[in-house]
Amino acid sequence: MLPPRALLLDFGGVVAEAVDDTADVGFPTRVHELIGRSLPLDRIEADLAAADAARDRWRSNPENPELSHVQLWADFVAKDWPEQAREMAVGWADELTSAWARRKWAVVEGMTEVLEFTVGRGLPVSIVSNTRSGEAYRGFLERAGLTGAFAAQIYSDEAGVFKPNPGMIRAATQALDVPAGQCWFVGDSLSRDIECGRRAGVGAAILRPSRSWTNDRWQAEPDAVVADGHELLKLLKRALDV
Repeated sequence: MLPPRALLLDFGGVVAEAVDDTADVGFPTRVHELIGRSLPLDRIEADLAAADAARDRWRSNPENPELSHVQLWADFVAKDWPEQAREMAVGWADELTSAWARRKWAVVEGMTEVLEFTVGRGLPVSIVSNTRSGEAYRGFLERAGLTGAFAAQIYSDEAGVFKPNPGMIRAATQALDVPAGQCWFVGDSLSRDIECGRRAGVGAAILRPSRSWTNDRWQAEPDAVVADGHELLKLLKRALDV
């Protein structure tokens, strides 16, 4: 693999991994209170679960655009709610979506060292991640003290497309002003990440398999597979002859 001029990283499974991959158990109650308890709590819980499943079906077609926060609440969660409750949920769509996306995350082992290395080398790094809410991810990176390590952060809810659409990577390479062919892209999914890298023409597509994608089946082949940040750092140092 040629030495990279920039590094593109998925968030979930590469930079951070969910310690608990479930939403805050109090989230349905928060929605319940927001809409003035106008619907039973169990109805809200059921509608959130149904919306989650419908969103997954929507995103199974990579040609579909990414859902905006307003679309998620207006057309998926609250589509059958009373008008006042639906309007309230839609009015708070950004805040609700961010809260829904939050998880208990931990930085993947070795990734802090990778980012220290890239900062020291002046190698620009961008997040390229599918997500319900980029704001939730930004909040974690800020709390973890990692925000300054990234020259750009590209999230699907803000970009309007989701991986494997190559527009995600193109947005990152434009932000970094580095051609895709001179970037390494690291993701945890063959179908979302490695396929996206191939479509965008990255210099190297690297897989860090996570438990979330153990049953992922796709034809795209990675250029390398790493277990964690320590192995990624070894690849970088070897390529850059450090």
